[in-house]
Amino acid sequence: MADTFGVLPSISKLTSSQAAYQFISGYTRKIAGTETEVLEPQTLFSACFGAPFMPLYPAKYAEVLRKKMINASVSVWLINTGWTGGPYGVGTRMKLKYTRAMINAILNGDLGLYNYDDYHIHSVFGVAQPKSCPGVPTTVLNPRATWNDDEDTTEFKLTMRNAFRENFKKFEMRCNEEIRGGDPQRYAFELYNKTE
Repeated sequence: MADTFGVLPSISKLTSSQAAYQFISGYTRKIAGTETEVLEPQTLFSACFGAPFMPLYPAKYAEVLRKKMINASVSVWLINTGWTGGPYGVGTRMKLKYTRAMINAILNGDLGLYNYDDYHIHSVFGVAQPKSCPGVPTTVLNPRATWNDDEDTTEFKLTMRNAFRENFKKFEMRCNEEIRGGDPQRYAFELYNKTE
């Protein structure tokens, strides 16, 4: 599979369905230098970020997470601490100072509630991206702005979305509609007309 680093938003606010979907997907990367025989990053999905240690079916954990989020009225954020500006060999690791600034903004309540003026919906993944974040350049918040080639960006986003959806097929039949609803938007790319 092609390297898909650098296309996930730097920070996204998730719905409870999206959070459950991301949790059950357990997306991560094997990185060169952290594992033997890994020479370049490899996509890895591990249900609930710990599949070998889960005695129950992953959908059960995702349902519990979603219910607790709703009952406690908590917000869930997805922060890309990985790659930005292009695939492996082109882009760079997300700067730690930006990751810290995003986390501080969340904890301080600086990003506010979702609204059309301050957020936009990612064209492929369907997540809400803040248009600004204290201490983070706006270009870093928008993965498309960090890439030099818009066509490559589009190809990598669609490849990553498809990887998520292919992985999720093994869980889909045992997940409720709310969790299935967190699926990256199937036709969002056309609907949002590349407005990411």
